[in-house]
Amino acid sequence: MADSPHIMIVEARFYDDIADELARGAVQVLDEAEATYERYAVPGAFEIPAAIRFAIRSLDVFSARRRFDGYIALGCVIRGETSHYDIICQESARALQDLALNFTLALGYGILTVDDREQAMVRASVDQGNKGAGAAKACLEMIELKRQFHLYPR
Repeated sequence: MADSPHIMIVEARFYDDIADELARGAVQVLDEAEATYERYAVPGAFEIPAAIRFAIRSLDVFSARRRFDGYIALGCVIRGETSHYDIICQESARALQDLALNFTLALGYGILTVDDREQAMVRASVDQGNKGAGAAKACLEMIELKRQFHLYPR
């Protein structure tokens, strides 16, 4: 990219090993793109949208613009025996989509919604599903699309 974007990575740390693997894939893509990034940890997937909203409200004091050019949401929700899974999956996805639409965000969605830990590790592993890399690529592609519509940098 002509101007290296600055990215916020928000990691839900409820499953540390899965979060680490998702982040590893995302960071590899960002490093290859020569993007800069800051990593922030939150307890779970439900808290990711709030962390991104906090960042949106936070301006860079030197340039009076948003601190981040793009956002990457990383986490995992594993199905349990109650409806908690459905609520967390739906609400976090809806809140992230609302943020992206309402604030014209370049957002990479990397929250795994799976039935068990084995499925999660297959999807998170940089040697297999590498969903963290996919989320980072989506974020970078959306930044480029914003550039085409003259919405970047902003």
